[in-house]
Amino acid sequence: MKFIHFTDLHLVAPGAKLWGLDPSANLRACLDDIAKHHPDAEFCAITGDLTERGDTEVYSFLSQTLAAFALPTHVILGNHDDRDNFKTANPDHPVDHAGFVQHAIEKDGRVFLFLDTLKGPPSSAGLYDAPRREWLKSELEKAAGKPVYLFMHHPPFAIAHPLMDLIMLDDPEDFAALLKGHDVRHIFFGHGHRAVSGTWRGISFSALPSLNHQLPLVGGSVQTVYSVEPLAYSVVHITDDGIIIHNDAFLDRQPAAMAADAERGNWY
Repeated sequence: MKFIHFTDLHLVAPGAKLWGLDPSANLRACLDDIAKHHPDAEFCAITGDLTERGDTEVYSFLSQTLAAFALPTHVILGNHDDRDNFKTANPDHPVDHAGFVQHAIEKDGRVFLFLDTLKGPPSSAGLYDAPRREWLKSELEKAAGKPVYLFMHHPPFAIAHPLMDLIMLDDPEDFAALLKGHDVRHIFFGHGHRAVSGTWRGISFSALPSLNHQLPLVGGSVQTVYSVEPLAYSVVHITDDGIIIHNDAFLDRQPAAMAADAERGNWY
C-alpha cells in the first residue's frame, strides 16, 4: 500500500508570511503536487504543528482546504497547536476517551495510530502521560499482533540535534515500555524540521523537513535560528517485506541541463 506523509505546516492567516515564507501557498503547492502525481495513495498523514499560533480561524482554513483535497487526510497536533481551538474548529474530529486528539485506522490488515503528544505552553517539549498511554495500550492490544505504524509529533528519543533534543518527548521510557511485545514497525514524526531516519530499539523511524522553514543541522551555519531549505513530502510504500520511503522536494524539482530526449534508452 502507498500513502503520503508531510509535517509542520506552521500555517498563519492565508496569504500572510512567516519568516518571509508563505505557509498557505506551500501547503497548496504540496497538495496540488500530491493530487497530480499520487492520486492512488490511500491517505495522507500530517504530523503536527498544523498552525504557528493555534488560531481557530487558521484551523478552519486548514479544514476547508483538506475537505477540497482528493485524498483522506489524517492530522495530529504539535507543540505550536492549541487542542481546544483545534477541537472548536473541528467538532467532528475523533478524540480519545479523555479528549486527546488521537485516533486509529486499519487498512490492509495494518493498524495506523495517530498520537497526541502536545504538552502545552510554555513548553515546546512533548508529553505522553497516563491518560494518553491508556488509549495507546488499548489500541495496541486491539491490534492483536497486526503490524502497527505510529504517527506522532515529538520523537521519543534524541535525534542528535542539540536544540531539538531539549524538547523531545518528556517521558520516553514510559512510552517505550508500552511498545514492548507489540509489532510496531515504524514511527513517523515531525518537530525537527529536518529529514531524519534510522532505527530506535529495533523500530525504524523517519521525519521530514517542515512545509515552511527549516532548522539548520549545525547551529551557526546560517546567521538565523531557522533556515530556508527545500520542502518535501514523503511517499511511503508498505510491502509484505518492509517499508520504502521516498522524500520528494516538490518545489525544487527542475529539468536537468539536457535535451528532453537524452538518456531515454534501455537501461537494463
